[in-house]
Amino acid sequence: MTDATQPADANGQNPQADQAGGQPQGPGFRILTQYVRDLSFENPKAPESLRIEGKPAIDMGVEMNAAGRPDGLFEVELKLSVKASAEDQSPVFQVELVYGGLFALSGVAPQDIEPMLLIECPRYLFPFARQIIAQATADGGFYPPFMVDPIDFAAIYVARQQQIAGAPAETGQA
Repeated sequence: MTDATQPADANGQNPQADQAGGQPQGPGFRILTQYVRDLSFENPKAPESLRIEGKPAIDMGVEMNAAGRPDGLFEVELKLSVKASAEDQSPVFQVELVYGGLFALSGVAPQDIEPMLLIECPRYLFPFARQIIAQATADGGFYPPFMVDPIDFAAIYVARQQQIAGAPAETGQA
């Protein structure tokens, strides 16, 4: 009779169970750390901006960046920028957040590294970034706080790839 619980190594993995089960590990990632690289909140017309009637117009930007490191890890950053304006176009608030994570990939085929870094990793970081923006707007006096709608990172990635693929053709025709 064997003990079903094996001790985990320093990474929280159970190498004996992986070897004993003979089941290959699928592709995946581990997040080693998360961080705020940059956070800016502006409420230029406070306290008047806290009294606006109706919903402000929201202009939102999303960027994802990933870079490999010499130690084999990957830095992934999610940049969210939100600008709210009143009906008369006066600024209500502006938030910019660069939220990042340090990721270790395992079992990922070379052709799947970019989609993993620009779809799955930002998908993991997003709820934390969303909470930071909500807290910043709440701390700025806005109630209810601004909640970023869910983002389809796969659609953004596909659109970006199509834009890159279309860029040389457009340049060649000019």
